[in-house]
Amino acid sequence: MKYTKEISLHSRWDVIVCGAGPAGIAAAVTASRLGMKVMLLERYGVVGGCLTLGNVATVMGGVAPGTIRDEIASLLSSPNGETGIDCESAKGILTDLLAGEKVEFRLQCPVVDAYVVDGEIRGVFALTQQGVVLMEAKRVIDATGDGYAAAMAGCEVMTGRDGDGLVQPSSLMYIIEGMDEESTLVCRHEEDDTVFPDGRRYLAMCERAAAEGRLPANVTIVRLYKTGRKGERLVNATQMNGVTILADGDAERSEIELRRQMEMVNRFLREEVPGCENVRVRISASTLGVRESRRIRGRYLLEAEDLIAGRVFEDAVVHRADFCIDIHNPTGGGQAETGGQPYRTQPYDIPMRALQPLHVDNLVLSGRSISGSHRAHASYRVMNIAMAIGQASGTMAAVSVRDGCRISELDYRAVQRSLEEQGCRLRD
Repeated sequence: MKYTKEISLHSRWDVIVCGAGPAGIAAAVTASRLGMKVMLLERYGVVGGCLTLGNVATVMGGVAPGTIRDEIASLLSSPNGETGIDCESAKGILTDLLAGEKVEFRLQCPVVDAYVVDGEIRGVFALTQQGVVLMEAKRVIDATGDGYAAAMAGCEVMTGRDGDGLVQPSSLMYIIEGMDEESTLVCRHEEDDTVFPDGRRYLAMCERAAAEGRLPANVTIVRLYKTGRKGERLVNATQMNGVTILADGDAERSEIELRRQMEMVNRFLREEVPGCENVRVRISASTLGVRESRRIRGRYLLEAEDLIAGRVFEDAVVHRADFCIDIHNPTGGGQAETGGQPYRTQPYDIPMRALQPLHVDNLVLSGRSISGSHRAHASYRVMNIAMAIGQASGTMAAVSVRDGCRISELDYRAVQRSLEEQGCRLRD
């Protein structure tokens, strides 16, 4: 990348992690614990990504015990990994975790380009208060979610589903208060229905309101999760179809539309749903909840069939990942497959090769942008699995530096030994 002014070398690191969401935090902490000098770069003013700024209190998915996910879940007071995360307190807890593990991090410091020489990433360009600076590193981990660093480095990018390239919709999640404290209404997914005393069914009410224009046409289900506070629910309902969040103006159009949808959803709840007559917004996400954008092609492409079969890989770095193929409909409401119900998976492995990108060396993929198909991505994109992937990526980077080998030359057995020494279970 060419700039109109000279770029100075700002610093040198063993490992630079791009993105401080759940995967990036796990990667940075792991690499630091393994003796690396680590810099974690975050474009927002708070760490945590969708877990904090995105207001995604529903931390879902499963992995084999012993990963850093267990530790982080315990810190966040959600040992079952399902619901109940307090997104506000998580901001401080995760910041303290990074500081306590001696991870250097920079906030409001987006990565703007990759520094690549002869097919090998040597660092990144970051935007600081002093301007654009070069930060060099022996290894770089892309945990941006959108695969930004990998794309800028020249990796092969995949977007959307086969045929039309459409991605899952983005959302804004928010918390309502003022609900009847005696109400037991929850709706966690398309099979979670409530029958009210007058005989009306909640899911049918949502579908009818969407068909008749009282809800947005693509909001056919208003998911409501308990938060741990009486009279509150976390709302997962809004969705923006037809944008990738990668084109200029996508984020702004989505923000306008999703805020408008929030008002429609709240009106529906107040006017039609028993116990919700007095609900109001307590807090809403400060950034879009992006389910899908770039995926980066690696040495292995994880397919939905691998997940459904519960495939075991010789070079596994995450074991017993477990979540349904949760494809929010790219063209409408509800689920995209099997008549509105997601495909169930068997606990599956994620191989090291899916974290090793093609074409660019010494870069490690992490989080939801690893190498997989549109359908496979719909399972491993959730945060518990992303944290386990983050631990694997931090381990790969650290072992590579320690052993003096490129990421493309890594011995998976050395990575597995390190993960097992950290307490991870990689086989039954």
